[in-house]
Amino acid sequence: MQSRWRMLKAMLLLTCLSTSTAGALSAAASAQTHAPAWQQIGDAIPASLTGVAGDPQRGRAIVSNRRLGLCLLCHSGPFAEAPFQGDLAPSLAGAGARWSEGQLRLRMVDASKANPDTIMPAYFQTAGLTQVGGAWREKTILSAQQIEDVVALLVSLQ
Repeated sequence: MQSRWRMLKAMLLLTCLSTSTAGALSAAASAQTHAPAWQQIGDAIPASLTGVAGDPQRGRAIVSNRRLGLCLLCHSGPFAEAPFQGDLAPSLAGAGARWSEGQLRLRMVDASKANPDTIMPAYFQTAGLTQVGGAWREKTILSAQQIEDVVALLVSLQ
């Protein structure tokens, strides 16, 4: 029964993501067209996507934003300002202790590179995606700097 419930929640999540992400993309001026190349080494992307350090405060705003990142739809964490956090994915509490900065970056860019069975969307990938509406093709969900900001937040969560 629990497995059936998790499957139902995952299906609902995918429906929400396709609808909400579409709205976020149309509203987000920072979404980029044609994501630049990045280099995966092992299970990480060690180099910053921008060459500029991320800002954990901006990262927190992205993670807790229900229209932009949608992170808390699946994840929970130490975000008292955000009620109704998810339980489909690992808690973000302690993420910086569990994964390196590069490993967190890879999971943000395209989590399927670390776990092919994930339902987490690729936040900074445009190649190889299917079932993407025409208005959102070749656009990333988050910009390179937004990815770096979220990574900076996650690294700080020890």
